[in-house]
Parts: sequence; C-alpha cells; structure tokens
Amino acid sequence: MIENRVHFVRDTACAEDASKIRTGHGPKNMATLRNSAINTLRTAGHRSIAAGLREVSYAPFTRPQDLLGVA
Repeated sequence: MIENRVHFVRDTACAEDASKIRTGHGPKNMATLRNSAINTLRTAGHRSIAAGLREVSYAPFTRPQDLLGVA
C-alpha cells in the first residue's frame, strides 16, 4: 500500500484505519471531512495536525468557528 502525506496524517491523527464506518458513502464522506479539517488547520498555520486537533478540542464550541471565520 502506498502511503502519501494526506493518508498518513489521516491515519495517525484521525485514526482513519480504525474507523467502523465501512458501508455506502460513509467512508468517502468521512475522508472528505477529515481532509477539510486537516486543510483548515494547515491554513491556520498549524505544522502539527495532532497538536492543532488538541488545541481546537480545548474549546470545542468556539475555537473551530474561529478557525473558519464564523462568528
């Protein structure tokens, strides 16, 4: 299996390979959401996605909105 940069990050930071979502459009939809989260964190300047996810989780109702520019 070829591991590229995005899949490696999705697997290590988001535990994609351990996901129980396996049927229908679920896996593709979740991959899209994970990619969006990773790209948003990178755009916000986070070099470590795992550290960015931890930082966002400290204020789950306000910090993600700040990253997206939603008030």
